[in-house]
Amino acid sequence: MTRLLLWLGLVLALAAAPGLAQDQTGTPVAAEEPATDGAELDYALWERMAERAEAEIGNRYTSSDRMEEIRAQLAKWRAALLNAQSANSARIATVRQQIDALGPAPADGATEADEISVRRQELASQLVKLQAPGIAAEEAYRRADGLIDEIDRTLRERQADQLLQLWPSPLNPGNWPEAAIGFADTVQRIWDETIESWDDPRAREELFDNLPLIVILVIVALALVFYVRRWIERFAERLQEGASVRGRHFWALLASMGGIVLPTGGVVLLSWALAASGMLGEVGSRIAGTLPVAGFVVFAAAWLGARAFPRIQGEGAVLPLPPERRAEGRFLSVMMGLVIAADMLRGAAMDAQAYSDATTSVMSFPILVTGGLVLLRLGRTLRKTRETEDRSSSYSLRLIQLLARALTVLGILGPVLAGFGYVQAAEAVIYPAMMSFALVAFLFILQRLIGDAWVLITRSEETAQDALVPVLAGFFLAIAALPVLALIWGARFSDLTEIWNRFTEGFQIGGTTISPSNFMIFAAVFVIGYMLTRLFQGALRTTILPKTRMEPGGQTALVAGVGYVGVFLAALIAINAAGLDLSGLAIVAGALSVGIGFGLQNIVSNFISGIILLVERPVSEGDWIEVGTVQGKVRSISVRSTRIETFDRNDVIVPNADLITGRVTNWTRFNLSGRIIVPVAVALGSDTRKVEKLLREIAEEQPLAILNPPPVIAFTGYTATQLTFEIRVILRDVNFGVQVRSDINHRLLQRLAEEDIHIVPPPAPPAPADPMKAADAVLALAELVEHERPASRAGKSTPQTPAAEVKGAER
Repeated sequence: MTRLLLWLGLVLALAAAPGLAQDQTGTPVAAEEPATDGAELDYALWERMAERAEAEIGNRYTSSDRMEEIRAQLAKWRAALLNAQSANSARIATVRQQIDALGPAPADGATEADEISVRRQELASQLVKLQAPGIAAEEAYRRADGLIDEIDRTLRERQADQLLQLWPSPLNPGNWPEAAIGFADTVQRIWDETIESWDDPRAREELFDNLPLIVILVIVALALVFYVRRWIERFAERLQEGASVRGRHFWALLASMGGIVLPTGGVVLLSWALAASGMLGEVGSRIAGTLPVAGFVVFAAAWLGARAFPRIQGEGAVLPLPPERRAEGRFLSVMMGLVIAADMLRGAAMDAQAYSDATTSVMSFPILVTGGLVLLRLGRTLRKTRETEDRSSSYSLRLIQLLARALTVLGILGPVLAGFGYVQAAEAVIYPAMMSFALVAFLFILQRLIGDAWVLITRSEETAQDALVPVLAGFFLAIAALPVLALIWGARFSDLTEIWNRFTEGFQIGGTTISPSNFMIFAAVFVIGYMLTRLFQGALRTTILPKTRMEPGGQTALVAGVGYVGVFLAALIAINAAGLDLSGLAIVAGALSVGIGFGLQNIVSNFISGIILLVERPVSEGDWIEVGTVQGKVRSISVRSTRIETFDRNDVIVPNADLITGRVTNWTRFNLSGRIIVPVAVALGSDTRKVEKLLREIAEEQPLAILNPPPVIAFTGYTATQLTFEIRVILRDVNFGVQVRSDINHRLLQRLAEEDIHIVPPPAPPAPADPMKAADAVLALAELVEHERPASRAGKSTPQTPAAEVKGAER
């Protein structure tokens, strides 16, 4: 059974039946622990402790419990020695600075002033004395750390040997009579202890005196175990049925926890009643002390099954299963609790009797087989979630599928190992698998509880289950459950503390030790610096810069530059405050920068271009620019790219390098005025002066047209059918150029119609070519080329087309 259940059993046994504990004598262990009040370490005491630890570690007969005691003492010494390594650190730093202030030591053959030389020797001697305690502490720390590693390795080897120990096979009929004798002996011992207590007049008198109390305790215990538990389940289901009311999910889940607490309290009362009877002996007392733990396991398993496989399948259920599969899941959950409880009671009744391995193997086998069948059926039930999930199923359901396959495999492997005689290995497979499923189900239920609490707090029942806070809470719960999962699968608590010690001690990068405290200091200082930078940026943007004459683009560039400088300074100050010396990484960073430079040269180019744009400001936010085929207004400029909003309301991200190296037309950089050109074509024979006057009047009557300089009406040319003009007008705001052009065209049609001047329509698009005629033309051309080829080969000149014909073709 796992250490979790043993610790839980010890706590509940002490709370349930303090009188059941028997006085045991043993040899006290001398504790040689370091002083924890800041006093100087006693290295003589440490030396004795280390020598005794080395002797006991080298003795193969030293028990594992004694090994754990030695390890605990060594761990305390190691922690004290680690702290002692930093002794005189402040004074050592000061002396080093004093030595540096004297300058470098003279080279060979060089002379130095006598005062400086004497002072240098004094400081060097003082530095050696100050460093001595830290050096001694570091040497002792290495010794303690090595001894702890040796103990851990020894305990792991013993644990592996224990799991691989081969006992007599429980399937061998020759071992059954011995197991039957052991079981009968246990029952006989319980009976003999009870008869012996009954024959004692004082015990009998105690029984009769406590009989009213025992009756009351038994009645209350039975009521809590059977009646109250069922009432709580029905009450929780009624709350669950009213799930439309906000918060009832939360309250129903909390109310259902009474199904664990109250029945377990009933078993505790039953244990008290047995202890008060005075009829229990040694075996009976152990069984009575184990009852509260076994009851808790059964009721907790039943509660987990009722929550994971509820009778009422509401929205957001933990496992989407049909009703018959949920009923099977509840039954299997209760069976898991009963299997674990049965093994606990068997161990309490028989393990202390020191029966043979054959007896233990045969007595454990039925329980292990039952546990394997439960795991096999449970895995089959969980696999049914695949039939109800769709393609958009959550990641958690896919994890459930992996868990179902693992339970199926372990459910087969455990009984097979037990059948061959590897009973301890089978126990290390079946019971941790059950506990792992219970842990995963509890995590799902706890995450649901957090989501329901978030619903109750935010009053947003539709979206709270998918909110960020419940999701992050579930993630941290999963991380926190990893140590518990490791303990379930046989990890020692000291293994976890060792991992945590290694983590808190940090790791080496060059000559610098980086620990979690360094990261915390770095993060705190950087966050403070970042927040101050943002506050200063906000003050610049909203209070200071609006009162200056700086244009908006320049204000934006200044605020952005302050942000970059502030973040950079915050990072430098945070690194300095955390005590991180990154000089050792300079060579590595220099080597990596070459490769990174080639791979990220475009990004670096855009970054430098962005800085140029922010400093020189050839383009500012709000400008109407044209870059290549993109035309629109600049909405934002960052260090990597510029966002342009086109007139179609589309966002176009343009790399800053294109704005620096390419051709950019800025229509509104210095002012909003700009020129538009409206072409006009009238029929041949119209009065050109009259048309010019008419077009000028149309241009000058536009409200946005600038009259100084006045609009220009240009007679640009003519053809055989039309006269072409252009209206060139400068507008106060070129952003309205499209609307002004439209207004001019409307006015043109109206005035030219009034003056009886005909506008020449645009030429019609050419008619599509007939494919048959095109094919005939290609064939004729091919025949002509073939006909002319012999003449050219014979040296004859090719007839030339007359120049007049060419000119006519051009016209």
